[in-house]
Amino acid sequence: MLKKISDFTLAAYIAATGGIRSLREDERGLSGVVVAILLILVAVLAIVVIWVFLSDWLADLWDRITEGSDKVR
Repeated sequence: MLKKISDFTLAAYIAATGGIRSLREDERGLSGVVVAILLILVAVLAIVVIWVFLSDWLADLWDRITEGSDKVR
């Protein structure tokens, strides 16, 4: 019984390391994944930069709107 458990863990280890090795050596789909990740990062960075620049303007605009609503009443 212990031999079967030992063989099973050895087989699992070999299968996992072989799968990882084949993923490392397989470069067919790597460029598409890298491009997708870079596009997502660029989009997030653009949104953050736009938000930083627009947040002051939006806060000023909101203050003008709320001050104007006090004058209407």
